[in-house]
Amino acid sequence: MKTIRGRLAVSYAVAMIATLAVFAVALYMVERSWSREQIDQRLRIEADLIAAIISVARETHDSAEPIDTTILRPIHSSTLLVLGAELTPDVEALVEGVSDYVLLLGSDPYTALVGYNARAERDSVATDAFAAAARETLESENQFGEVNLDGGLGSVRYFVRSLASEETQPVAAVVCGVPTAEVAVHLQNLISMLLLISPLIILVSTAIAYVLAGRTLQPVDNIVDEVEAITDGRSLHRRLATPRTKDELTRLITTLNAMLTRLESSFRALRRFTADASHELKTPLTVLRSGIERAITHPRAKPEVLEVLDETLVEVKRMTELVDSLLTLARADEGRAPLHLEEIDLRDLMGEIAETAGILGEQASVSVSVALPNRKRVLSVDRNRIRQLMMNLLTNAIKYTPAGGRVTIDADVRGDDVVFKVSDTGIGIAPGELPHVFDRFWRADPARSRTGQRSGAGLGLAICKWIAEAHGGSIQVNSRPGKGTTMTVVLPMGGGLPRSTLL
Repeated sequence: MKTIRGRLAVSYAVAMIATLAVFAVALYMVERSWSREQIDQRLRIEADLIAAIISVARETHDSAEPIDTTILRPIHSSTLLVLGAELTPDVEALVEGVSDYVLLLGSDPYTALVGYNARAERDSVATDAFAAAARETLESENQFGEVNLDGGLGSVRYFVRSLASEETQPVAAVVCGVPTAEVAVHLQNLISMLLLISPLIILVSTAIAYVLAGRTLQPVDNIVDEVEAITDGRSLHRRLATPRTKDELTRLITTLNAMLTRLESSFRALRRFTADASHELKTPLTVLRSGIERAITHPRAKPEVLEVLDETLVEVKRMTELVDSLLTLARADEGRAPLHLEEIDLRDLMGEIAETAGILGEQASVSVSVALPNRKRVLSVDRNRIRQLMMNLLTNAIKYTPAGGRVTIDADVRGDDVVFKVSDTGIGIAPGELPHVFDRFWRADPARSRTGQRSGAGLGLAICKWIAEAHGGSIQVNSRPGKGTTMTVVLPMGGGLPRSTLL
């Protein structure tokens, strides 16, 4: 997941799955133990009931006439399978309420007298296995046990209750059993219910966690939006609103505000230094340039000296342009470069640019065409700044267009905006360099220029961007290597935002 909100929701889902798994295992173990206790309790009650019935029957039976188990045939009653004796009707009526497995063991040698109840199929092999397991449990002095019966009857948990027997009484113990399949079915239903409900719980919990995470992280999104609005040195005076809560976000905002304060101080000092240095350098450069020009015109100057002076004059001019650009940007950053807005005709502006463009194109052997508007269009702009912007774009286009290439300049009115386009058929700009073309002091590779000469200081396009944004407009670049470059400037015809005049 790419967002903290998504990762929190996934983490919560994983935690919920783990919690449900632990809960399901614990519930399964508790339910199984509880079911076992319920069965054991039921078996005790049933065994006690049958023991009480037999005790009452003993009191009403003539003990002087013992039951001869060797000659009586098996009799199947509605409730019990009797193996040697038939229950009296009154006793049978009392025992009919017991629906689980019942086994009566003889007193000596613990022979099975009564087998399964009526709901189980008659199976002598299963009865013998049940009786043998019950006898072993009784001999080991235990009360509970389990036996796996054949014939599809499955596992049976039973309880053995001893009776105070006499030689004349045939019954020595009562055994009650319950199929464990009932418990297995109950636990299986529990597992099925958990498997059915758990995905719904996880889905709902994850959705709730996603919503809650979004609400929790909303202040962070607000902080990100406010910080993104501070995109340059001119916005460092802004501060983030500090909430009244004393949580981690408050600490984060306090730290960011302190950082912005330090950055604002550093930028202010840097701008002041740049502006002061540029201003102080203008005077000596002007004096130096005047002295070199006067020395060049001296009649007694030697040719080799003139050559050196020419080269020096070129560098002095270049330094003067650099200082002027630095001073312009420094004043713009400090808000001390106001625009002088005036209403001008777009045709007049494009005509002036066309005259200069023709001269520059002829010197560089590049065809320059300027499209003039077919009717009057009035703009409210700073004439000198717009001319500076267009000339910078034109100079760059010619510089990076080979001889024989073509540069076109046109202006089009779209609604309340005027769109200037400067296109060339030059070498273009690599995709990796496009995001940096308006950065200060960024320069393209000199080998990519038309003549391979050293490029400028890298401030021309930065100044173009400032001029466009100062008028409330924008500037964009589209380029493909080997296919040329197009610079697009969009300016509002009304002169832009009022605050832009202070930039």
